[in-house]
Amino acid sequence: MKRNLFLLALPAIFILTLLSGCNTKTKIGFLMDTTSLERWKKDKELFEKTAKGLGAIPIVRVADSDPNTQYKQAVELINEGIDVLVIIPVDLVKSCEIVKAAHAEDIPVISYDRLIKQCNVDYYISTDNINIGELQADYLSKVSPVGNYALISGPTTDNNTFLLHLGWLNILQPLIDKGDINIVIDKFSNFWLPDESYQLMKEYFKSGGKVDAIITGNDALATGAIMALKEFGYDGKVLVAGQDADINAVRNIVAGIQTITIYKPIESLIFAAVDAAIKIADGHAPSNLNITVNNGKKLVPAILLKAQVVTRQNIKMTVISEGFITEKELN
Repeated sequence: MKRNLFLLALPAIFILTLLSGCNTKTKIGFLMDTTSLERWKKDKELFEKTAKGLGAIPIVRVADSDPNTQYKQAVELINEGIDVLVIIPVDLVKSCEIVKAAHAEDIPVISYDRLIKQCNVDYYISTDNINIGELQADYLSKVSPVGNYALISGPTTDNNTFLLHLGWLNILQPLIDKGDINIVIDKFSNFWLPDESYQLMKEYFKSGGKVDAIITGNDALATGAIMALKEFGYDGKVLVAGQDADINAVRNIVAGIQTITIYKPIESLIFAAVDAAIKIADGHAPSNLNITVNNGKKLVPAILLKAQVVTRQNIKMTVISEGFITEKELN
């Protein structure tokens, strides 16, 4: 009789065990460089919201642009028992130590937005940053195919800096070779912050320099350049390109003092990263892998999404229709 009762109990035990396994949520660590810029605040909010919505547990850490802090935070997350690590690297090479530490505990790593170089990172999810650079340069060079151009790149610790610059030159180099465009400034900044470009353009204008177009690595750098343009009475008279579709940049476009920004599909990027993390934790390959990217060590399976140019004419059809910002926020 006792044996029969035990046999009857087996299906219930099996079901309870199965349900217990189903209730195990994927713990996703998300290491961020900074949230000081509007762009990254949105990524953080969307990551947490999306992960929870898909039944995962997001654990976010922000390094405040310190690579040593980011490494310590990675170790903390690894010790907390995360299943997958998603990282926006502070430093494209130093972050390899984080990848090695994660792999030592069999934790896969997704490089988000910025590619980690020279290591066995598992996946890369970003926008096509060469294409973004091409979009910026193509738009400005069609408006002003002749003149002085300033190129203000981001920091060299970010791989996207080099990709954007490559995109700029893909478009501009034939015009440079013809002598139509003259590059008067071609500088890297230390940080993705307005003061970097402000100081650079201020010194250039003080020396008597003239410029027809400024292409910058992001909207913060574009804002700094516009600050210098205003100071010297050139605002609205010089073409300015940025990227990230920050609210302030879109307002500047409406005001006619910034020419374009680039809208990156952040919601789609975040969903792709979270969805990939959950699939990896379940032992499956991420869906929608559409390319491989060479990071100097391996061909990294990647998802690269397309971006859009935002102009004064298409604001409603791009960032507003996508729900990225509202018309109310522009007022």
